[in-house]
Amino acid sequence: MERVPALDEPLKKSLGPATAKVMAEALDLHTVGDLLHHYPRRYAERGELTTLADLPLDEHVTVVAQVADARVHTFNGAKGRGQRLEVTITDGSGRLQLVFFGKGVHKPHHDLLPGTRAMFAGKVSLFNRRLQLAHPAYELLRGDGGEAVDVWAGAQIPIYPATTKLESWKIAKAVDAVLPSAVDAVDPLPDALREGRGLAELPDALRLIHRPRTKADIATARERLKWDEAFVLQVALARRRHADTQLPAVARRPVPDGILDAFDAKLPFTLTEGQQKVSKEIFDDLATEHPMHRLLQGEVGSGKTMVALRAMLAVVDSGGQAAMLAPTEVLAQQHHRSVTEMMGELAEGGMLGGAERATKVVLLTGSMGTAARRQALLDLVTGEAGLVIGTHALIEDKVRFHDLGLVVVDEQHRFGVEQRDALRGKGKQPPHLLVMTATPIPRTVAMTVFGDLETSVLDQLPAGRSPIASHVVPAADKPHFLARAWERVREEVGKGHQAYVVCPRIGDEEDQKKKSKPSAADEAEKRPPLAVLEVAEKLGAGPLAGLRIAVLHGRMHPDDKDDVMRRFAAGELDVLVATTVIEVGVNVPNATVMVIMDADRFGVSQLHQLRGRVGRGSAPGLCLLVSEMPEATPARGRLGAVAATLDGFELSRIDLEQRREGDVLGQAQSGVRSSLRVLTVIDDEEVIAAAREEATALVLGDPDLTAHPGLRTALDALLDKDREEYLEKG
Repeated sequence: MERVPALDEPLKKSLGPATAKVMAEALDLHTVGDLLHHYPRRYAERGELTTLADLPLDEHVTVVAQVADARVHTFNGAKGRGQRLEVTITDGSGRLQLVFFGKGVHKPHHDLLPGTRAMFAGKVSLFNRRLQLAHPAYELLRGDGGEAVDVWAGAQIPIYPATTKLESWKIAKAVDAVLPSAVDAVDPLPDALREGRGLAELPDALRLIHRPRTKADIATARERLKWDEAFVLQVALARRRHADTQLPAVARRPVPDGILDAFDAKLPFTLTEGQQKVSKEIFDDLATEHPMHRLLQGEVGSGKTMVALRAMLAVVDSGGQAAMLAPTEVLAQQHHRSVTEMMGELAEGGMLGGAERATKVVLLTGSMGTAARRQALLDLVTGEAGLVIGTHALIEDKVRFHDLGLVVVDEQHRFGVEQRDALRGKGKQPPHLLVMTATPIPRTVAMTVFGDLETSVLDQLPAGRSPIASHVVPAADKPHFLARAWERVREEVGKGHQAYVVCPRIGDEEDQKKKSKPSAADEAEKRPPLAVLEVAEKLGAGPLAGLRIAVLHGRMHPDDKDDVMRRFAAGELDVLVATTVIEVGVNVPNATVMVIMDADRFGVSQLHQLRGRVGRGSAPGLCLLVSEMPEATPARGRLGAVAATLDGFELSRIDLEQRREGDVLGQAQSGVRSSLRVLTVIDDEEVIAAAREEATALVLGDPDLTAHPGLRTALDALLDKDREEYLEKG
């Protein structure tokens, strides 16, 4: 029987079934290799105390600190049957209370004498407005003279990502048991690359990351392990790009005096330099005989739709069809409306009054009536419709195209690779692909998450777009600022303009049913997020009385949603109170002011997206970020950052730095997420860029990785069956 490689050995053989079960359930660690790649989150030095400041509420933490004081309190009447041990620990700059109750008092009372140093692990809670750990687990840190020899021989104490059932020091002991197996680790890096960059060998790096003696050891290990993560990931992406270049595609070139030329001739403005440059990159790709795979990212309102539409018309000129996939019905209808308006008689192919070179533009969504849907499907299969705009309904099996040449996916983070591929599979040969996103992505994130796509960036606003002023409105500290905000809305409406008011919640019966246990933030604020239905009612009866107010949210019937959007676009409404359903793609140039209620409940990128809905015409835009959070809080800091800059790329960096990376990348890398343990996409730009270059060169010379068995093994681990779609985008 073949011997199981040491790193593939199940943990229950090394650690016993009970510990292995907890590791599998709580940390998703199943093999020796999994545990060796579960790196310390940080390190505490034996000679120093770690910081107690900024402990996160409701999270499981491990701290190293010294006991300052320990007292037993008795309660339950005169007989004093109940006992509570209160221990105060300090790190020199802050203090934290530990509490133990009942029978759990005796051992800690004996162990935790003033001056004792220990590691403490537990969940941070709030009691009497003070942070505390109730019944924390602890491990004493004794000096060399103590009767128990400390299990951490080095000066750096590793603190592992832990859980309630498995404290950091128990993970450390488990790592000690399997660390000798690190010598069998298969190295994914080619020798030439490792030696050329002066990186440590993998077994040494694993030993140093878990049991460093100095900070230099940690740096050596991290540098090597970052390269592993960046390189394996970039090889996976490079192989995907390489495979795409091997596919055949029909070259799509615009023809002179075709529909594209006719469209350009009727444009009332000239394209920006950025739009011209990006259009050239796209047209060059379309003219090749392998499929284009391009990510078009641009600021809100930078004219991405115009660039995409011109590419679609070029494909129609070449005899093909183009499809635009939108994430919501509201957005699909909006795109259909704006495309037909921009094209005018060029969108009336086959109709009386249609231009000679016109084509048909059809809409396909799930809620369409049977007759309209049947006609749309017929127009697609016969080729009568050159352009189709739709939602997921486009992906269904029934949908057939005459000759699909280009797929444009709007707001990529809402679509996965599978959906993208399902639509691409509808072409006779793979169609070209253009992915658009209005969420600016830092270059490193683009290389990490969208690394299978070439990237084009639109960072110039078209002429006629007005600047947007943004201000934070501290509703709790300065209520008169909020009153002034509503006056500003009335002033804008008085000038003939319109306003949005955005709330985090709908406020209907469904909301009540879904209401979960309040979070710590809610507890602190003692109220749920503001809701559309309640805010609309209060505004109509109070500060905005007499104005034409309507609501818009995701649980409305599609016809009702469309009707509200149409009336708002036509200027029949003054104020639209909405959820983030308006975040993407809604285009009403006459809307000049947006008030975002409980703005601290939204992410930085989302606020930037929302703000992009105003200032789309010739009048300047105003965005007011209303918050009740106190001035010194991180939430107010985020709002200040949004108010201070209109640069979406800068804001997305701030977003990544302030939030945990996994939150920001979201589901963008369903397998990759678990592979990034030491690599941080913002700080490690140089490593990622260099790894991409190395990976591209290696895959070009050896696409099947025949000469690199270690790298193949690492790739298989990254792309196991659960993570096959490791580039899943949401």
